[in-house]
Amino acid sequence: MIDLYTAATPNGWKVSIALEELALAYSVHPLSLSQQEQKADWYLKINPNGRIPAIVDRGNDDFAVFESGAILIYLAEKSGRLMPKDPKGRSRVIQWLMFQMSGVGPMMGQANVFLRYAPEKIPYAIDRYQREVRRLFEVLDWQLAKHEYIAGAEYSIADIAHWAWICGHEWSGVGIDGLAHLSRWLEALRARPAVHRGRAIPPPGYIGEKDKTTLDTGRKILV
Repeated sequence: MIDLYTAATPNGWKVSIALEELALAYSVHPLSLSQQEQKADWYLKINPNGRIPAIVDRGNDDFAVFESGAILIYLAEKSGRLMPKDPKGRSRVIQWLMFQMSGVGPMMGQANVFLRYAPEKIPYAIDRYQREVRRLFEVLDWQLAKHEYIAGAEYSIADIAHWAWICGHEWSGVGIDGLAHLSRWLEALRARPAVHRGRAIPPPGYIGEKDKTTLDTGRKILV
């Protein structure tokens, strides 16, 4: 059993989608970011950075993993799926995973902040990050014009990492008009049952410790 500590954010959805795709048994421990549950002493022992997501693999001596990209790699290697075994194929997946971790995620995050949350609207900042997000989308569209999936012919953790962010592109104020290949890929992944299930974790409406319940839903248990 794997314990997943998460919240309803793109980085959290990366891991729940991967767990669903891999059909691994897991328990979900939702954390309320607004109540700063991720800064609690007990959680910092799992993730010293005080962020979500993190996992604890109970079947592997309670081994803890934090950082969403590192978790995806760990789960893929643990299961032998969603990552090619040949060195070149593995490298391609990791290259595109790092593209998401260092580019798409941070730039979309900054676009979100300056567009929706900054106390002062700064047009330069909004434009800067939205233009960079659009440029990154165009890079992905170019890649997807040549391949069915981001790292090649096979679905991988690179696709999961990107989809969890790009599916909410409107939140950054960045459209995907004119990006036919990226649009095709978005809809193809949206239609996958495991993606749909993983995107729904944790359940809507969770607001804090007092709302914790235990619910067995097959492979996952919401705690």
